Amino acid sequence: MADEFGSDFMTIVDEDGTEYELEVLSTLEYDGATYLAVIPTGAEEDQQMEVSILKSVEEDGEPILAAIEDQEELEAVYELIMDSLYEEEEG
Repeated sequence: MADEFGSDFMTIVDEDGTEYELEVLSTLEYDGATYLAVIPTGAEEDQQMEVSILKSVEEDGEPILAAIEDQEELEAVYELIMDSLYEEEEG
């Protein structure tokens, strides 16, 4: 999703109707699924940012972003995404 012109931003709505704006740091296709590494927007520069990894899944024919429940899947995707982010930073 990210390109040479800058980052992508998205707004998601949780089950309670609360909206969150996220910056998409990276996307990854792995084992037939799409994953996104995101951080919340609007945080102060000196605050430590926590990267969240979400999986794109289909529910009732609509794509939604979901937390990864399987710890092994999360660790594998996290490692791949972090490797790709560091490669982009060095390049």
